[in-house]
Amino acid sequence: MGMPETGRDGGPDTGPRASGGAVLDTSTAHPARVYDYWLGGKDNFAADREAGEQALKAYPQLAEAVRSNRAFLARAVEFLTGSAGVRQFLDIGTGIPSADNTHEVAQREVPDSRIVYVDNDPIVLLHAQSLLRSTETGACDYIQADLRDPGRILSEAARTLDFGQPVALMLLAILQFIPDEEDPWGLVTQLLAPLPAGSYLVISHPTDDFNPNRQGESIQRYNERVAEQATLRGHDETARFFAGLELAEPGVVAVSQWRPHSDVEADRPSSMWCGVARKP
Repeated sequence: MGMPETGRDGGPDTGPRASGGAVLDTSTAHPARVYDYWLGGKDNFAADREAGEQALKAYPQLAEAVRSNRAFLARAVEFLTGSAGVRQFLDIGTGIPSADNTHEVAQREVPDSRIVYVDNDPIVLLHAQSLLRSTETGACDYIQADLRDPGRILSEAARTLDFGQPVALMLLAILQFIPDEEDPWGLVTQLLAPLPAGSYLVISHPTDDFNPNRQGESIQRYNERVAEQATLRGHDETARFFAGLELAEPGVVAVSQWRPHSDVEADRPSSMWCGVARKP
């Protein structure tokens, strides 16, 4: 056995402890922590930073592109609470809290919004309290579950959300971790099935359509270092998630091109397709 890895405090890195006292595995990079690193967060470890840096070497604008995705989340939620009139959100693949989490944007616009977060990374559970700081009139909940278990997600989400009223299903930068053979399109269909008409689907998905050489090499380096492999998908494959739904303008576009607030936002790098669609 080698020497123990140095932790962020300079001592041996045994990893943080999740609920129940289990030590988190910090020796292998995890998507939520790598994403946190790209966003400039501090809740990541040496393996995550190595995976993130290797991906950046192949595609130096990747961190900016990830921030474009985060900005898309905020604009989508503003649209949903505004003209779409949505008051409930099921956010799967939440990740480590950052600026403008779904409940912060939604409850800033409409204080009585109700949000359920879902993630399968124990380190996100450690931060659940910051995701549960709801307004008095609204509500927030957190479910430790995997996207591959839609039945459990829907059952537990029903404690907080009223499936008799429209719900926004948020799947940002998460579906790439479901390979084609596990039918990610079918999983989305299962999650949408019990949601009533007037509900919305919000998706962003990594692609190599914009930077075919750099993004492809970047994801290859990333996949060599993480436990959960990512699959890049093109425009048509991403658009397929919205089959049978009514796409809001401007359709399936680069994340920086979805209703940007300024030319500066529109000109930022993108590495993902995105879309927002209504269930008829």
